[in-house]
Amino acid sequence: MIIGVPKEIKNHEYRAGMVPASVRELTRRGHKVLVQTQAGSGIGFDDQDYINAGAEILDSADAVFASAEMIVKVKEPQAVERAMLRPGQILFTYLHLAPDLPQTQDLVNSGAVCIAYETVTDNKGGLPLLAPMSEVAGRMSIQAGAQALEKSNMGRGMLLGGVPGVEPAKVVVIGGGMVGRNAALMAVGLGADVTILDRNVNVLRDLNHQFENRAKVIYSTAEALEKHVLEADLVIGGVLIPGAAAPKLITREHISKMKPGAAIVDVAIDQGGCVETSKATTHQDPVFIVDDVVHYCVANMPGAVPRTSTFALNNATLPYIIALAEKGYKQALLDDEHLLNGLNVINGKITCEEVAEALNFEFFDPRSELTG
Repeated sequence: MIIGVPKEIKNHEYRAGMVPASVRELTRRGHKVLVQTQAGSGIGFDDQDYINAGAEILDSADAVFASAEMIVKVKEPQAVERAMLRPGQILFTYLHLAPDLPQTQDLVNSGAVCIAYETVTDNKGGLPLLAPMSEVAGRMSIQAGAQALEKSNMGRGMLLGGVPGVEPAKVVVIGGGMVGRNAALMAVGLGADVTILDRNVNVLRDLNHQFENRAKVIYSTAEALEKHVLEADLVIGGVLIPGAAAPKLITREHISKMKPGAAIVDVAIDQGGCVETSKATTHQDPVFIVDDVVHYCVANMPGAVPRTSTFALNNATLPYIIALAEKGYKQALLDDEHLLNGLNVINGKITCEEVAEALNFEFFDPRSELTG
């Protein structure tokens, strides 16, 4: 198979779809890998590194898209990239379609086979291709939140861990999944007063066992959510419904009642955000203020630490890339029900139920589309 790795073009996105080591795994199996020039420059690899791994370097994204049978990316294709897709071409990347009608419509029109990292599952009910970036984003959320609390960013002017004789900041983490767990881990490590809210009792038990007395673990009701959000200095929104738009758990009314200078990091912004007042921002202009509350809503948080993020992502995606290249997309998807769950668009049809529901598209059974 001919696999293409274009250079990412989203604002301040420096990650790469594949590192040279991943390229080598494919080329030694007889596959051809086309890499756009400077695709790895943001993570410390030059063109020669990819050439040494067996890749061919092309001068433009146009050339990569025109020749490749499968495109491997990190972030969702931008409008100019979506225009390059063709029927039957495989797109393997993060998509986050539920809150993004323009992208969804373009992918439907393209006729491409669009497999989303974030809806691939595993036999434990997890999301193995979302997990590494959730780990990064969860840990980064505390760094971002600490900066948002600084007075220069219109925050409360608090140090998360306080100092002897001064209370630490109260950090409230909404959602005890991969993002929330990693956010709490970092916040506890910095000495903050940490509370984690979740509605899954088994998750709460696991969190209680992990953190013991270092973090409070609370069952999330509307009353508990409001109480802790209004008391918080920093709120981390880490809620996820796989494939679907994030629920708006923090309302505009909550925001209006929060402490002046409190901060929110909405890690769920890729799926539309779990805060009613959230809107996607970039690393170039990451924060905005609503009712004196600092909002950090960068839609590609791990892009700020691209080397760590790219290696972590490649470790997870490489087995699937190999399977798609070795078997072709139809057989690879039919052989692996968990990879099949990643299929969002094929033949101009939506095959992810959550996306179809969120955007009022007709849902088509993915297996039927592959075998019909």
